[in-house]
Amino acid sequence: MTENLDAELDELDAAAKRHLARHEPITDPKWPGGARIAVNLTADFDAMLLRRLMNEPAMQLAKGEFGGRVGIWRMIELFDSHGIKGTIFTPGRICELYPQALAAAAKSGHEITDHMWEHRVPKEPELERDHLTRSTEALARIAGYRGVGTRSGHSHKLLRELGYIYRSNGSASHMPHYLRDPDGSNVLINLPFHYAIDDAMFYSFAWMGTPNAAQRISDPERVMDMWWEAFLQQHATGRGYLNICMHPFVSGRALRTLMMDKLITRMKEKGGVWFDTCEATARHCIAVQPPSGGWN
Repeated sequence: MTENLDAELDELDAAAKRHLARHEPITDPKWPGGARIAVNLTADFDAMLLRRLMNEPAMQLAKGEFGGRVGIWRMIELFDSHGIKGTIFTPGRICELYPQALAAAAKSGHEITDHMWEHRVPKEPELERDHLTRSTEALARIAGYRGVGTRSGHSHKLLRELGYIYRSNGSASHMPHYLRDPDGSNVLINLPFHYAIDDAMFYSFAWMGTPNAAQRISDPERVMDMWWEAFLQQHATGRGYLNICMHPFVSGRALRTLMMDKLITRMKEKGGVWFDTCEATARHCIAVQPPSGGWN
């Protein structure tokens, strides 16, 4: 019995060490201008691609279409009205569906970067490479530059090969941190977000094929209260970070866009906030505290 327990503890200890070896915290980001918190406003512009992959019914597809026809334009207007540069993570195929919206976002100076080719990462290595290459090149043609960030599960090795420096997914920490492959190679900076700061978790009906009893239609005021408290907690640390994940087909609805307008206004009134793109945040962190061992 004791031997089994010792073996289990040794295995847990080894797992913890492997985890620590992959994750390197950024201990003091020293945000520009002495800001107390960095806030990234991000939009996952999926339109109806995920709905199509899941073979969802027409009304679910219509939600995505609203995001492409109306919601994304409201988000661009929201960011522009506050003089904030947001980050739009979008599948490469959106370039075929809504090129005017992406071109308008790029013209306003918002970051346009990868969210997979068609909202999935193929398991086959060559197909994965094909998808990421196509997405990277399609977005570059519209944005006028090659994106360096992704919100996806693409492999680190492939991302590094294609010039990516950061990813924005997972919540191993609430702060930006470096993330490596298990062998310590292919370092990327991760700008984490959490589903508690994701609009789809609060405003969704018939989400992912769930039954009506499982739906989560929240009042915008309730969501604002939660996100404001999350902001205040990070602001109080003096070196906080918040990545707000929105979807044009969700937060592009008028009342929710109005809520975001009020939330951003309150943040600006609080002061000590650095709003910028994910790329700007990643490059700042790299300059302040490069990864130990360099970009291996």
